[in-house]
Amino acid sequence: MKTLRFALLCLLASACSILKPTTQHDVFPGRAQLPQEEAPHPKNSLEWWYFTGHLKDISSGEEFGVEYVFFHFSPDGKQDYQMVNFALTDPQAQQFRYDYDLGKLPAPLTATLPIHLTETKPNADPAQGSQTWTLTGQEGKYELQATMAAHPGYGISLRTTPAKPVLLHGGTGYEQYGNVAQAGYYSYPRLSTTGTLVVGGKTHQVSGELWYDRQWNCGAVNKKHVAWDWLSIQLKETKDDLMLYAVHNKKTQEHIGGGSHYGTQGENTHLTEADFKLEPLTYWTSPTSKRKYPAKWRVAVPSKGYDLVVEPLVPQQELSLKLFKVLNLHYWEGMCRVTGTHNGQPVTGNAYVEITNR
Repeated sequence: MKTLRFALLCLLASACSILKPTTQHDVFPGRAQLPQEEAPHPKNSLEWWYFTGHLKDISSGEEFGVEYVFFHFSPDGKQDYQMVNFALTDPQAQQFRYDYDLGKLPAPLTATLPIHLTETKPNADPAQGSQTWTLTGQEGKYELQATMAAHPGYGISLRTTPAKPVLLHGGTGYEQYGNVAQAGYYSYPRLSTTGTLVVGGKTHQVSGELWYDRQWNCGAVNKKHVAWDWLSIQLKETKDDLMLYAVHNKKTQEHIGGGSHYGTQGENTHLTEADFKLEPLTYWTSPTSKRKYPAKWRVAVPSKGYDLVVEPLVPQQELSLKLFKVLNLHYWEGMCRVTGTHNGQPVTGNAYVEITNR
C-alpha cells in the first residue's frame, strides 16, 4: 500500500481506539477496475488520493517539491472522516512548509465520478475567512487547488495529464503485504503537470511531473510498532519508474519488502524483497521530534541493472501533526535527487521518499 501514507492514519487509528477502523466494508474484486476505483469507496477503512513530485519554474529553472493528499476513512462504517496534507519544498532557500486539516465529513462519501474532493480550513487570520482545498478529475486528468492557512503566501493551482498509462501494482492493482494485509493500489507514475506555485508570496509558472498513488483497504494495519519506508523514482535517461517499499515490524523483527518496475513500453514487473536492496548510508536527526531518519540511500535493483543513490534536496522535510488533541505524529516525506548507473551507464532522476514510525 502506498505504505507510509496509510501508516500515517493507521497510527492515528491505533492511538484513538474509538476511531480504530473496521474493515468489514473494504472491497476485494480481485483486480482493480478503472475508472470505478477512482471514486471514493463508501465506508472504506482507509483510502487516499496522493500526489508527489518535482516542478520547475518555466523561466528561472528553480525547482520545487509538492505533496498533496486527501485521506478518507470510516472508523465505524457510519461516520466519515477526511484529512488533507499539503507541503511545498523550496531547495533554493532550503525551506519546507506544510499545512493539514482533519475532521468529520457532514455526510458519507459516495462512489461518484469524476472525483470532487474538498476540504474547508479556517484561515490563520480570522479576518480572511476560510479557504477550500480541492481535487477534481479522474484517470490522470486532475485539477489541484490549495493555499496554506498556516503559511500565507504558499499555494498551488495545477493541472495534470498522464504521460504514461496507469500502473497496476502487483499486476492486478492489489498489493499483498506478506500475511499482514492486501490493499488496492495503482499509480500514474508520470503526470505531466502545468500551472502555478506560490512560494513565499511569489508566483511561479511551473511544469514538470507528479507521481500519483491511489490506494484503498488500508485500515488492516494499525500497529504503532510497524515502520514503513517508501520510495518513488522517475529515471530521466531510461524513462523507467520504480516504486519500492520496506516494512519493518519492530516487535517481531519481521521484514516485508516489495515494489514495481515500470518500463518505457509499459512493462510491469512486480519486485519481491529479494529483487532489490535499500541501504541507508547516512542519517538525519530532527531537532523537533529528536527522531533519527535515513537521509541517504543506496538503491540497487540488479535484475534491472540499477545501482542508485537517493539523497534529499532539503534535510528538514519532517511533518509534525497534532491530531484529535491526543496524538503528535511525526513523519518525514520529501523531494530527493537520484544519481547512479544503469547497466554501468550514468543515470539521474527524481524521487520522493516517505518514512514513518521511526
